[in-house]
Amino acid sequence: MEDHKEKILAVCNGICKNTLMETLDITYTDVGENFLIARMPVTPKVHQPDGVLHGGASVALAESVGSAASYVFLDGQEFFVRGIEISANHVKSIREGYVYAKASIIHKGRTTQLWEIKITNEEGDLISNCKLTTIALPRK
Repeated sequence: MEDHKEKILAVCNGICKNTLMETLDITYTDVGENFLIARMPVTPKVHQPDGVLHGGASVALAESVGSAASYVFLDGQEFFVRGIEISANHVKSIREGYVYAKASIIHKGRTTQLWEIKITNEEGDLISNCKLTTIALPRK
């Protein structure tokens, strides 16, 4: 994995052009044997009206990193990956800085995968805890 890390991150970041990930400034920053990490800046662009990170932006970050992790850890050339369910518990507010989303596999089935995505601030405090179920559909 270490030998391919930069290539994997380049592919993940490259496919973000003209997508929601680009709009939210999401960048993939690290990958390992069973995880993928992305970061997103917390600016007024992703705030709710009272000036804190919008839960929807957190969920978009979580689904983006979880779906990308499915693509990386399954054969993305063989399968389409789609999110089919996501849940989120928002436990702490943040007004500025960066949030980091780490997607870790809980269940890697042939058809469905279950991911835990922990979103933390720069100090490592938990902001949101999310679970994402993805489905791998064969490309035909």
